[in-house]
Amino acid sequence: MKNKKGILNKTLKLGVVGFVAATSLYSCVPAVKSLEADASVPEQFNSETTDTVNTALIKWQDYFKDPYLDSLIATALQNNKELNITLQEIQIAKSEVRAKKGEYMPSIGLGAGAGLEKRARYTSLGANDATTEIRPGEEMPDPLPDFMLGAHASWEVDIWGKLHDAKKAAVSRYLSSVEGRNFVITNLIAEIANSYYELLALDNQLEIVSQNVEIQSNALRIVKLQKQAAKATELAVRKFEAEVLHTKSLQYDIQQQITETENKINFLLGRYPQHIERDVATFATLTPDIIHAGVPAQLLENRPDIKQAELELAASKLDVKAAKKRFYPSLDISAGIGYQAFDTQYLFTSPESLLYNIAGELTAPLINRSAIKATYYSANAKQIQAVYNYEQTVLNAYVEVANQLSKIENVKQSYELKNKEVEALTKSIEISNILFKSARADYMEVLMTQRDALESKFELVETKKEQMSAMVNMYRALGGGWN
Repeated sequence: MKNKKGILNKTLKLGVVGFVAATSLYSCVPAVKSLEADASVPEQFNSETTDTVNTALIKWQDYFKDPYLDSLIATALQNNKELNITLQEIQIAKSEVRAKKGEYMPSIGLGAGAGLEKRARYTSLGANDATTEIRPGEEMPDPLPDFMLGAHASWEVDIWGKLHDAKKAAVSRYLSSVEGRNFVITNLIAEIANSYYELLALDNQLEIVSQNVEIQSNALRIVKLQKQAAKATELAVRKFEAEVLHTKSLQYDIQQQITETENKINFLLGRYPQHIERDVATFATLTPDIIHAGVPAQLLENRPDIKQAELELAASKLDVKAAKKRFYPSLDISAGIGYQAFDTQYLFTSPESLLYNIAGELTAPLINRSAIKATYYSANAKQIQAVYNYEQTVLNAYVEVANQLSKIENVKQSYELKNKEVEALTKSIEISNILFKSARADYMEVLMTQRDALESKFELVETKKEQMSAMVNMYRALGGGWN
C-alpha cells in the first residue's frame, strides 16, 4: 500500500513539474506580428449593377452555343496536359493529408530476432550462467542462443494539438489544390474560346482579302483597257498592279496566323496539329449574350483563385499554431510485449519467457531553440504573405470584372460605328469606280478608297472578335466554367 502511495506521489510531483515547465516555456514563446485579412469588397461594381443574378453560375455547355467550340472544350477537359498535371498535384496533397493524419496515430510494429552469444566464463554474467540450472540437471547452454518475438508501439501524445493542426493545414492545402484545378479549368475554357473566335475572325479576314483581290483585279483590268484607249497612264497601271500584289501577300500572312492558331488550340487539347472543325459563316451573326455580373461579394464564392487563396491563408494560420506549439513539451509513450528465450521450446512459456515494457517521456526544448524560432518566424511571415496574397487576389478579381464591364459597353458602341464606316466605304468603292470610268476621279482616289475599305473591314472583324473575347473574359472574371 505504501509503495502505491509513493508511486502516486511521484507521479503527481512529475505532473506538477511538467505543468510548471510548460507554463515557463509558454511565457518564453517569442512575440510576432499578426495580421488579419480584409475581405470587404464594394457593394456593387457600378451604379447600374445591383442585380444578384450571376452569369458565373451558368454551365459552360449552356454559355457557349457553338457545337464545334463545345466539342473542343470537352476534349481539352479530358486531354489537356496542364490540367492533368494539376490533378496529380491534388493526389499529392491528398497523400500529404494521410501522412499528417498518421503522425498523431500510434505506430505499432512486429519484430522477430535470433542471435548467439558466448560470454566469458570469468565474468559475473558468465559465472552466473555457468551455475544456473534451468531444470534439475539441465545447465545453461554455452554459447547462449537468443530467440525473440514481440510487438512494439510508440505514440506521441498530441497534448497541445500540434499534430492535429498540421493535419488540418494539410487538409486546407488539399482543398486549395482542388480550387487550383478549378481555376485551371476556368482559364482553359476561356483560352480555348478566345482562340476559337480568333480563328473564326482570321477566316473572315481571309475571305475579305479574297474579295478585295477580286475587286482590285477588276479595277486593274479597267485601267489596262483605259491605257490602251489612251485614257490612263502606265503609272496608274503599275499602281493598281502593286496594290493587287500587296493585297494578295496579306493572304499568306493570314494563312500563317490561322495555322498557328489551330496549332495553339490543338496544343490546349493535348493533341498533335490537325484541322479544327468550325463554321466560318457563323462569325458574322455572332452576338454576345447579355451578361449579369451580380454583386462583388459573389466573387468570393465563385472565383476559384479567391477560394484557393483563402484556403492557403487558413493553412498558413494553422502552420503558425503548429510552429508555436513546438516550444511546448512533448509526451512520448512507448510500449512492447513479446516472448524471449534461449531455446525455441521455451519461447512461448508463460510467464517465464514473457516480457513487456511501457515508458513515458516528457521532453521540452530548453537550450538550442534557434531552429524552432526560425520555423516559427518563417511560418508567421508566410501567414502575413498569405494575407496580402488573398487581399490582392480579391482586388484583382474586382478590377477584372470592372474592366470587362466597361469593355463590353465600349466595344459594343465601337462596333456599331465601325459597321456604319464599312457600309460607307463599301459604297464609296462603287462611286469611285464610276467616277474613275468617267474621268471625274483619278486612280489614286480609287486606290485609297479600296485600301480604306479593306482596313475598315479588317477593323470591323477585329472589333467583333473583341466583342466575343469580352464575353469570354467576363465569364472567366466572374468565375464561370469550373462548375
